[in-house]
Formats: sequence, structure tokens, C-alpha cells
Amino acid sequence: MIGRLVLTALLSLAVAQGQEQRQQAPIPAAAKGLAANAPYTPVTANGRFYWFAKSTVGPRGLAAGVLSAGWGTAWNLPEEYERTWGGFGKRFGMRLTGVSTGNAIEASLGAAWGEDPRYIRSTDPRFWKRVRHAVKLSVYAYRRDGSVRPAYARAVGNVGNNFLSNTWRVESESSTQDALLRCVWGVLGRMAGNTFDEFWPDVRAKVLKRK
Repeated sequence: MIGRLVLTALLSLAVAQGQEQRQQAPIPAAAKGLAANAPYTPVTANGRFYWFAKSTVGPRGLAAGVLSAGWGTAWNLPEEYERTWGGFGKRFGMRLTGVSTGNAIEASLGAAWGEDPRYIRSTDPRFWKRVRHAVKLSVYAYRRDGSVRPAYARAVGNVGNNFLSNTWRVESESSTQDALLRCVWGVLGRMAGNTFDEFWPDVRAKVLKRK
């Protein structure tokens, strides 16, 4: 069932991207409040597929899955999986199915609605402006015309995957309250990921320069 949901979403993504490619047109530099030296470039169909793959099974996503599964195993949450290597695998797999389903929904609906799932770094050098930008883009997304509006596809993917996963989760974590809590963690996780993407290139450049 899980694989079928992801496959259906990916097929929808392919259809929507075919339409998206025909609709794309160049965006004038800084036409929508962007810095003149950094015009927005709409995501391509290939770029959207790349975002899905990287966000689902990229190094950072897999590392987050290992940490999440490790935490759950250490505290034996949920208890049905037990504190074993097998339980670790079940927790890791459960998180991966949820992430892949949510990302597939966001990518497919985003292609149809013209939402860019990528994180676009701020062009403002001020620290707190950059933090605000990272937080804002956890619930907002760029559109084809370069404007920034609420990320409806992301919201549907977050809520949809967390409530859908109740149908295959163990009883102790499949209530409405559990799904809502996972939705909140999903938004907070996106904020943390955006902040990392915003500042890590600067940190890496400084570290490599020192070497």
C-alpha cells in the first residue's frame, strides 16, 4: 500500500511536470523583489525530480532517519518495535515511508500548482534577516513568476502523509493527536533544514579557507 501511494504520486508528478515544462518562461531579474544580482530561476522538471530524490534518500535525510530511529530505539518508542536492531530498522523504515510519501505529494502537487519545493538562500547579508528568511520558507514557497506565497503543496504533503501513515502505523502512534504532533515536527524539521541550508555554505567556506 505504501509503495502504491508513492508510485501514484510520482506518476502524477511526471504528468504535472510535462505540463509544467510547456508553461515555463524566463523570469525577469528582480521583478518580484529579488536582488538584482540574484534573479530567481524557476525549478525545472529534472530539478524537481532531483529535489525529491535528494530530500528523500540524500545524505542529510538518511542521517536524520538514523538519528530519529536511534532516538526511538534508545527510548523504546513505540514499544511495539522493541529495543532491538530489528526495531531500529522498523523505525527507520517507517520514517522513510512517511518522508517519501510527503515529498512525492509535495512534488506532484507543486508541479501542478507552480510551487518550487527547493530552499532558495537569502540575498540579504544580515544574520537575523537570513534567519527570518529560513523560517518563512518553511511554510512559503517561490512560484513560477518569482513571487513568494504560502506553500500549499507542502502543507498537503505534510498533513497528508502524517494522517495517511496512521493506517499502517502501530496502534500506540496512530491517533489523530499523534498525526497532528508529527505535522508540527514536520514544520519544525523544515525550519531546521532551511537554516542549515542557509548558513552551512558559509561555515564550510570558512573552514576550508582556514585549512
